[in-house]
Amino acid sequence: MPLLLLIGYLSLGLFLAMTYGWWLARQPGRSGMMDVVWSYATAAAGAAGALAPQGGALAARQVLVAVLALAWGLRLGTHIWWRGRGGHDDPRYAELRREWGERRDWRLFQFAQIQALAGLLLALVIVLAARNPVPFGQWSDWAGLVLLVVAVLGEGIADAQLAAFRARPENRGGICEEGLWSLSRHPNYFFEWLAWLAWPVIAIGPAGAASWGWLAFGGPLLMYWLLVHASGIPPLEAHMLRSRGAAFADSQRRIRAFWPIPKF
Repeated sequence: MPLLLLIGYLSLGLFLAMTYGWWLARQPGRSGMMDVVWSYATAAAGAAGALAPQGGALAARQVLVAVLALAWGLRLGTHIWWRGRGGHDDPRYAELRREWGERRDWRLFQFAQIQALAGLLLALVIVLAARNPVPFGQWSDWAGLVLLVVAVLGEGIADAQLAAFRARPENRGGICEEGLWSLSRHPNYFFEWLAWLAWPVIAIGPAGAASWGWLAFGGPLLMYWLLVHASGIPPLEAHMLRSRGAAFADSQRRIRAFWPIPKF
C-alpha cells in the first residue's frame, strides 16, 4: 500500500476514534476515557500500519512490530480504564475544563484532535520499524523486543506500586515515595517514554542501513516533550501542588521528576 494512502486511512481512523473519545470525555466523571481511547487507537493504528501490504508476503518483522504495538496499547489503555472505573475525573482534564469555561466542549474537541495528530505521528514511527528492509532476525529486532518488554513491565510495576500505596487507608492524601517512586516522581512516565525507544532500534537496524529509519527517533522525542513539557508532568504536578502543598514541594526538592536516578 502506498505510504500516502496509508497515512490517509490512519488519519481518518484516528480522527473518528478521538471524536468518540471526546464524546465519552464530555460525560461527567469520564474524562479519563479520552486517554483510554487514545491508547487503544494509537496502538491499533500502529499495528494496522505495520501489517499493511507492501506488495509481497507478510514479513515476520511486520508481525512482531504489530504484536508489540498492540501489547503496549492494551496494557496502557486497560490500566487507565481500570484506574478510572469508579467514575472520577482525571485532575488534568478537570483543571482544563475550569480554564476553558463556556468553550470547554469545543476546546476539548480541539484537544482530542491534537491527540489524534500525535497518535498518527507515533503510529508512523511504528510503521517505520515494520518496513525496515533488512532480513528479519537481526540483533536490533531482539534488542527492540527486549527494550519494549522491559518498558512495559517497568511501567506496570510502577503503576502497581502506586495502586498498592493508595489502597492503604493510612496513605490517604499522601505522596507515594516507595519502590520506583523513590527514584522518580513519575517512573510510569519514564517507562512509557522508554517503550518508544524500541521502534528506532528496530527501524534503524544493526548497521544503520535503513537511513530513513532514523526518523523513528521522532517517536521518543515527541513522547518526551508530551510527557515532560506538555500534557504529562506539568498539569499533574500543578494539581499535586494545589492538593498536597508543601509535602509535594518537598518531594520535588528530593526526587527527580522524570529520570529514575537518585539525587545526591
